[in-house]
Amino acid sequence: MSVTSRYRAAWEGFWREASDEPGAVFWDADAELTAKVHLALWKPHLTNPALPLIDLGCGNGTQSRFLADRFPRVLGVDVAEAALEHARHADPAGRAEYRLLDAVDKGDAEALHAELGDANVYMRGVLHQVEPDDRRPLADGLATLVGERGRVFLVEPSEAAGAVLRGLAQGPAGPPSKLAPVFRHGIVPGAVADDAVSEYLRTAGLTVLASGGLPLVTTESAPDGSRIELPSQWLVAGAPA
Repeated sequence: MSVTSRYRAAWEGFWREASDEPGAVFWDADAELTAKVHLALWKPHLTNPALPLIDLGCGNGTQSRFLADRFPRVLGVDVAEAALEHARHADPAGRAEYRLLDAVDKGDAEALHAELGDANVYMRGVLHQVEPDDRRPLADGLATLVGERGRVFLVEPSEAAGAVLRGLAQGPAGPPSKLAPVFRHGIVPGAVADDAVSEYLRTAGLTVLASGGLPLVTTESAPDGSRIELPSQWLVAGAPA
C-alpha cells in the first residue's frame, strides 16, 4: 500500500504554491515554539539519542533544521518533492538531509530502516490528515523505522481542534489567509478520535511510554491579534521492553 495519488498531488500542489517566507504556512511555527517544546518532553525517553533522527512529514524543513543542530544525523522526509525543494533551499549548508519517503508504503519504510538501522522519529500533525485507510499502515511504518531501540514522538491535533478549525473556516470573512490554501488544495484536516491515536500505535506493536496535551502553535492570528493555537495531544512510543 502507498499513499493515494490524490493525497500526493494535493501536497505537491500545496507546496508548489507555498511561499519560502518564514511563517507563511499555517502550521510552520518557529521551532522555538514547537520542536524545542516537544524535545523537552521527548528527551527523558530517548534512550538512544545517537540514533539517526527522522523528521517524518518534514515539509519545508523548519523543524528538521532545529533538530539537526541537536542530533548527529537528521533526515527530513516527505511525500511531496515540492516540499523537499523548499527544505533544501532553506538549508544551503545541508544541516539536515532531505529525501522523498512514502511511510505508508511498507517497502519504502523497510528500505529506509535497512539503510539507517533503528531511528528516532519525530512526527507532527501527519496522522490526522492522511486518508483514513492509510493511518494504520502509517503507524506500521513508524514501528518499522524505530525498530527495537528507537522512540517516536508524535503530536496530533486533538478532537477539540476540529471545532476550532471549522470555526475559522466558516467565519464571516472565510478562512484566514494562511489556512485557505490548505482547504483549496483539498487537504482538509481529518478528525481522529483522541483514543484512536494511541490505538494505532499499539496495533503496530508499539508501547506508549508517555503522553499529554499541549497547544499546537500556528503562524496565523485571530481577529483580535492573538496567535491561533489548536488543542493537541503528544505521545512517546517505542518497542515493548
